[in-house]
Amino acid sequence: MIGLLRQNINIAQQSIKGQLLRTILTIIIIAIGITALVGILSAVNALSSTLNNGFSGIGTNTFYVQQYSRSFQSRGGNKRTKVNPIINYRQVREFKDKYKTALTQVGISFQATSSAEVKSEDRKTKPEVIVAGVNEYYAENAGIKLGEGRMFSSLDISNNSKVCVVGSDMQEDLFQGFNPLGKTLSIRGNKFTVIGILEEKGSTFGNNVDLRILIPIETARGIYTAPNINYDLSVKVFEQNFIEKAKDDAIILMRNIRGLNPIEEDNFGIVQSDQLMGNLNDITSSLNIAAIIISLITIFGSSIALMNIMLVSVTERTREIGVRKALGAKRSTISWQFFIETFLISQYGSIVGILLGMLIGYAVSAGFEIPFEIPWNAIIAATIVSVLIAFASGVIPAVKAAKLDPIEALRYE
Repeated sequence: MIGLLRQNINIAQQSIKGQLLRTILTIIIIAIGITALVGILSAVNALSSTLNNGFSGIGTNTFYVQQYSRSFQSRGGNKRTKVNPIINYRQVREFKDKYKTALTQVGISFQATSSAEVKSEDRKTKPEVIVAGVNEYYAENAGIKLGEGRMFSSLDISNNSKVCVVGSDMQEDLFQGFNPLGKTLSIRGNKFTVIGILEEKGSTFGNNVDLRILIPIETARGIYTAPNINYDLSVKVFEQNFIEKAKDDAIILMRNIRGLNPIEEDNFGIVQSDQLMGNLNDITSSLNIAAIIISLITIFGSSIALMNIMLVSVTERTREIGVRKALGAKRSTISWQFFIETFLISQYGSIVGILLGMLIGYAVSAGFEIPFEIPWNAIIAATIVSVLIAFASGVIPAVKAAKLDPIEALRYE
């Protein structure tokens, strides 16, 4: 049995070499569909994994009061798009002072700049450091964890202390790998003492969150005085059962702060962290469905192309089939010969498509500066697709070859 299988594989390989141009064209057709499937799934998995890691520290008990209800809200160019006013400092301070819902804490933050140049005694960074002003609850609400040191206390915030918490990359850029705790760095000529180092997070869409510095919010406001700064509010609820009440209280309070009358719509958004994950999962599912649809269309086209080439091969080798039958070859042997040939061609297309698809996934990962992961799910899906192509296009030619009459086949010219 093994010897017969080996013989059929050898015959199939010789036949493939004999019609090399048609085989290459068929492999390319199959590879295009596999490339689309693996490429899309690879890119989606890389993006999804990075975003999931970014949201993993934020619990489902945290919600945000922000300018819009969606992060990707259009802010101009469409007259029908509602433009919400920014959330200014007076509003966030009033919200924090008046929000008295039990078992909650309010975090306040704003991004002062994303292009700061930070200096130590004899070194300085490129002007690409993110500086954020935060209060004492920001880090816990946002799921940010410390690697070493401590986070800000309420005294640090109220006293406008010149202390800071740095991202993990700052340790290498400014302090040559030495522990920066207790060291001094300079931001816009202001001296800050390092009291904490954040855990490493990596890059997201080219935005290196490890190259950032957190400073007390009042201190940040004194250094960065640009007009119309938009502030972010986060509310962490310590009991799941209170989350809806906490959101309702936040909406009522924010409407009062914004001066809205009862018939006016909210001009701000309330977003819960699990909603962000839900939106991400919806996008991921849509892209996965698109990949599957593309692959199904390609399966259909590839199956027709491969079936045609195998039917032509059966016709061209009619006399050979007649000779083999006259020498005692069984129908099953003939059918297996052609089916193995079809299977090999589909697998060659699958291998080429998987390699090209992984290159696309790697290019997307490199372009967005996110870690590339081998897309095992996509590879398994591509292998299954190639096997389906082989079955769909190999059965009819194999059956046709097996049913040929040996006498009529020997007469074929």
